[in-house]
Amino acid sequence: MVVSVRSWVANEGGKHLVLMLWLAANTWLFLKTFLLYSTGQQYHYLYKMLGPGLCISRASASVLNLNCSLVLLPMCRSLLTFVRGSHTVSSRKTRRLLDKSKTFHVACGVAICIFSVVHVSAHLVNVINFSVSYSDDFPALNLARYRGEVRHTHIPGVTGVLLVLILFLMFTSSSYCVRVSNYEIFWYTHNLFIVFYIILMVHMVGGALKYQTNIEAHPPGCLRANQSGAEQLGEELEQGEDEERRCREEAHFQPHYPQTWLWVSGPLCLYCAERFYRYIRSCDPVTIVTVIRHPCDVIELRMLKKNFKARPGQYIVLNCPGVSSFENHPFTLTTCPTENKETFGIHLRVVGDWTGGGKYKYMCVCLSGFSANRLVYFCQRCVFRLYVDGPFGSPSEEVFNYDVSLCVAGGIGVTPFACVLHALLDGWKGFRLQRLYFVWVCRELQSFYWFAELLCAVHHKLWQENRPDYFNLKLFISQTDNLQEKYRPLTSRLLVGRPRWKLLLDEIAKTNNNKRVGVFCCGPKGISRTLHRLCNSARSSGTTFEFNKESFS
Repeated sequence: MVVSVRSWVANEGGKHLVLMLWLAANTWLFLKTFLLYSTGQQYHYLYKMLGPGLCISRASASVLNLNCSLVLLPMCRSLLTFVRGSHTVSSRKTRRLLDKSKTFHVACGVAICIFSVVHVSAHLVNVINFSVSYSDDFPALNLARYRGEVRHTHIPGVTGVLLVLILFLMFTSSSYCVRVSNYEIFWYTHNLFIVFYIILMVHMVGGALKYQTNIEAHPPGCLRANQSGAEQLGEELEQGEDEERRCREEAHFQPHYPQTWLWVSGPLCLYCAERFYRYIRSCDPVTIVTVIRHPCDVIELRMLKKNFKARPGQYIVLNCPGVSSFENHPFTLTTCPTENKETFGIHLRVVGDWTGGGKYKYMCVCLSGFSANRLVYFCQRCVFRLYVDGPFGSPSEEVFNYDVSLCVAGGIGVTPFACVLHALLDGWKGFRLQRLYFVWVCRELQSFYWFAELLCAVHHKLWQENRPDYFNLKLFISQTDNLQEKYRPLTSRLLVGRPRWKLLLDEIAKTNNNKRVGVFCCGPKGISRTLHRLCNSARSSGTTFEFNKESFS
């Protein structure tokens, strides 16, 4: 498959530009610090004692400081939502880059792990060199108290071990298999970052590495009072030259002032301020208005919260103390508040150890059988209260910002686009969208009943407005059956088997020559990878497909 330069630049250009800038910043900082410690006069004696291990340990520490400050910024969800919602501040390209914030967070995390290994390895070499190269001439430089001692119980050593242990737990629990099998392990261990940053800021307090403060009075390599030029240089010097090289005073050393807090205090304060803002915003429990049980273990919750506003495509973070006090899970809004109604809704599939837990199933079964008055009373009195944080921005917000958009959903991945369809049905104003292609792939026929009424309502509305070409719907299913009679308009769009993605994109390209088509995907990795690859391929029609993957941060 031939890759189109234009399509590749549209989909990958900005992401790879940021990646190259990030790599360049890391490389420059590493080399600058390495050269400083290897050639700087203030580190002359320390470098002679420790060798390259000094340079590598300090250079890796500089890179760690940079990434420990950057890794927090992509997690400032409210700030990112504000930036992407301000069209005067961010363009569509900038907003698409903001959607990669989770990827950047992961990249910074991987860099922290890699350079932590380098940093620890270099310091292990330094500890040995402190022992082997014990200096009798400059006792202040020594970490060891005597030659042959391997000292590792000082503050940097103890805090370093704790940091490595916490980082190991966070890294291993972040793997895909752990997150899928037991999300609680990931959630609790990842919150150890608070302890990690506290220890990090006191890591350098011990002052194990020292630099010379009196370079002018004691130039590195000068002759001390009890040392001759022959001893120093291995050759005889004239008396005048010997006097010029004589030290005016002994070398003075002092430990470095801790600098890590200068790097991380700004992002850490920003992150803490946002978390406090989010806590205040989400402290009021929501009122559950309706609970509807759908086929295939899907529950629809309709809720009400004062002053809650959201845009189609956004998501919220849900907390249910009755299930788990500290777990927060993202769910896409399937209905947004409008001028006519204040309620908002989500669809939850009862799977996993949180939504599939015993307490949560009990709550859903109980609430779905209550009347409206008893439902409000029960939610106010019982332990099954819900707290909502958000809304937050997502790639699906951009559906309305293209002339032509293609939405591809796999199973419950239809939820980001349900709110888009509700917006079309409710007469949402102020968007440029001229044509919408909607593809929904499911294994079971019953899954289409989640939003069958919504799809039919949008279909009828557009036919009544004489815009039948505005909404192009295709449903794919792996099992054959008959739809209920009231959903008969969907039967003509129902196809058996898997979509032939290349033919589908080629058909859309021919219909929309020389246009930019926004492709939005929320579903299994197999579908998203195929669409991503096809969006980068070349086409004779000149149509550019911009790929957007739904991914909660």
